Amino acid sequence: MSIPTPHIGAAAGDFAETVLMPGDPLRAKFIAETFLENPKLVTQVRGILGYTGLYQGKSVSVMASGMGVPSMGIYSHELFNFYGVENIIRVGSAGAISPKLKLRDLVFAVSSCTNSRFGEQFGLPGMIAPTADFSLLEQAVSAARSRGLVPVAGSVFCSDTFYDERDTLAWGKMGVLAVEMESAALYLNAARAGKRALCICTISDSLATGEALSADERQKSFTDMMQVALDTAAAFKG
Repeated sequence: MSIPTPHIGAAAGDFAETVLMPGDPLRAKFIAETFLENPKLVTQVRGILGYTGLYQGKSVSVMASGMGVPSMGIYSHELFNFYGVENIIRVGSAGAISPKLKLRDLVFAVSSCTNSRFGEQFGLPGMIAPTADFSLLEQAVSAARSRGLVPVAGSVFCSDTFYDERDTLAWGKMGVLAVEMESAALYLNAARAGKRALCICTISDSLATGEALSADERQKSFTDMMQVALDTAAAFKG
């Protein structure tokens, strides 16, 4: 496939080696305009906004992934395989499964359980366990602690369904921390491409307690997560 791709309108060289990927295009715009120096809009196909600018003197990109495994699967595949991106850090929201988690807690997804069949395409003779890249995870945990934040690291559940009649809280008995919808596709695509990926989520609501943040708060108030991801991108030497 040549570039631009069917889903990304950027030219060769438009993306930095590290891309932050929120699900929401407006969150991508917020990150770029709030934290990046001289951000340049490099793609807006289908309203999926992507920018590249400088953070602490280093080129960093941010682009939305859209919602769910299929959307993340398309965009991360094209970034890794056609645009030469080496690292993708998902920055998104998640629903707490563990009652120990509070609203706005930072969760670092060491591994991703899933009910998606995305991994079947790789033709493996068994079940693969999608995991984060340890070097990115280690850098991100260090970045969080340097800001006085307390990261919570563990397994998340990547669900193919948002409205689900099954008991999502049942994953808690296996120590799963929270539920989101993109990490498994990102981790599997990174593994296949020989690249690096990490998912950092902010708890936006709790399945255990019923608490929730508003849509506007989800879009604009997750600055701790954004800055940790940016610090990680700026300091990372992979």
